[in-house]
Amino acid sequence: MKFDSTLIRGKLIKRYKRFLADIILEDGSEITAHCANTGAMTGCMPEGANVWLSVSDNPKRKYAHSWQLVELKPDVLACINTGLTNKLAREALMQNQITELAGFDHCRSEVPYGDEGSRVDFVLDFKQEQVFVEVKHVTLCQEAGLGSFPDAVTKRGQKHLRELIQQVKSGDRAVLLFIIMRTDVNLVTPADNIDAEYGRLLREAVKEGVEVIAYGAKIDPMGLSIDRAVPVLL
Repeated sequence: MKFDSTLIRGKLIKRYKRFLADIILEDGSEITAHCANTGAMTGCMPEGANVWLSVSDNPKRKYAHSWQLVELKPDVLACINTGLTNKLAREALMQNQITELAGFDHCRSEVPYGDEGSRVDFVLDFKQEQVFVEVKHVTLCQEAGLGSFPDAVTKRGQKHLRELIQQVKSGDRAVLLFIIMRTDVNLVTPADNIDAEYGRLLREAVKEGVEVIAYGAKIDPMGLSIDRAVPVLL
């Protein structure tokens, strides 16, 4: 998946009000960029870090710049734009890069389902079954090489797990797909120290038959692509 425009580089001053970040561009000018991430972004916003931004020519936008990537340490990049995660997942699904989900006939997005008023990210229609797929963006890394989810208490994520459990009980196949949006992660686990209830529900979901899989992304200023399967440790 290529970025819609050529990314420009800067250095992060700070992120604030969740959706905003002040950045110094390479020409020395200071701008405010939109941050498309409502999460805590723990560990992904070190002051002074190299960042990459897209620039929109839409005159109606209040902030022309959008923060896309951050360099966490030499040769380690993370994509902080959670809006790209489902786009990357869909591209990987359509190209049969997610081995466990290859071979479907149709892919539907944002399908209403469940008793709690949810919308599942994807429903994959196979000849003999439907597969409900919920996608999660992972950038938290609390130990070297170990990615964790979530980075803050997530009532919404808990609800999604309950919905997936119910789909399995009703006879469908259900999958939680972690997309690892940083390049130094080779294992994923629930962040029990941050949201113990999410970890409990995740393990319950697995016992009930929900499949949990993870794939990592190759990240550079040109674009994103799925490049590796990542084990999940429960």
